[in-house]
Amino acid sequence: MGDRPNSTFNATEQHLSVTRTARYWMLGGEAAGEVWLVCHGYGQLAQRFIRRFESIADSDCCIVAPEALSRFYLDGVGMHGPESPVGATWMTREDRLNEIEDYIAYLDALYDHITSARDARSVHVVALGFSQGAATVARWAARTERRIDHVVFWSGSFPPELTVTPRLFGSARLMIVSGDADPMARAAAADTLSSQLEAGGLYPARIRHAGGHEVTADALTVLAERVRDGRRV
Repeated sequence: MGDRPNSTFNATEQHLSVTRTARYWMLGGEAAGEVWLVCHGYGQLAQRFIRRFESIADSDCCIVAPEALSRFYLDGVGMHGPESPVGATWMTREDRLNEIEDYIAYLDALYDHITSARDARSVHVVALGFSQGAATVARWAARTERRIDHVVFWSGSFPPELTVTPRLFGSARLMIVSGDADPMARAAAADTLSSQLEAGGLYPARIRHAGGHEVTADALTVLAERVRDGRRV
């Protein structure tokens, strides 16, 4: 009787670390002194997400968009076909701790790879997370030993397991970007995030735009100007 529980043997969860190939996209100057590492939201792909940053990419600004390691068909279970759209996710609740460990190691490796051809001490690094990518960037920035100059939370929330302290993100400057018409992360959510960070001794700058759950060109221009102003301080 194949479905009857076996009283002698019980299944036990095991884990094995494996090597796999991660995909990322680049835009702008390969020898640029300013590198933006931008993490997409749930159900997005890096190739489409990076297009949102075309307006700020130039010879001195390189955009790097890593793609989350888990892809899936957006049509749902049993409904996909040859033309079905595909998205990716940074994690789910299933085996979440190992998924977090995997993407932190992935982002560390990508950082090292991108900065290996540059003088890492002179590269200005911006870590931006959009939507689900905001929590991804927060976890990475809180745990990595790599230097990050700006951490940007765009239309996203803060990981519940992180305790906010004044040195949580090292010396990085923090920014929160929110859309007034965002149905998924309204300005009130950004207010809550800002208050949460301030209560722990961190004081993020705020940028608001009139758009929805998206990276808008106008808000991105303002953000890039503030990042570059910060570089001159």
